[in-house]
Amino acid sequence: MKARVQVMLKTGVLDPQGEAIRHALGALGFDGVEGVRQGKVIELDLAGTDAASAEAQVTEMCEKLLANTVIESYKIDLS
Repeated sequence: MKARVQVMLKTGVLDPQGEAIRHALGALGFDGVEGVRQGKVIELDLAGTDAASAEAQVTEMCEKLLANTVIESYKIDLS
């Protein structure tokens, strides 16, 4: 089973990398980009096949290591 975790800064948290990307896009002539939020994607290959236990395990991973839940939110997709 595969798990994909998308981690993004929460709304209202300053995103300096996103702002740098927005500025660079403008410098390259891509006008009209008003905001950019930059995040990360983590893909996990899991040994189990039970979706419920896999989601619980990945949630625990996110809470303990993969995301800083004070300033970041995460979304889990299993396949």
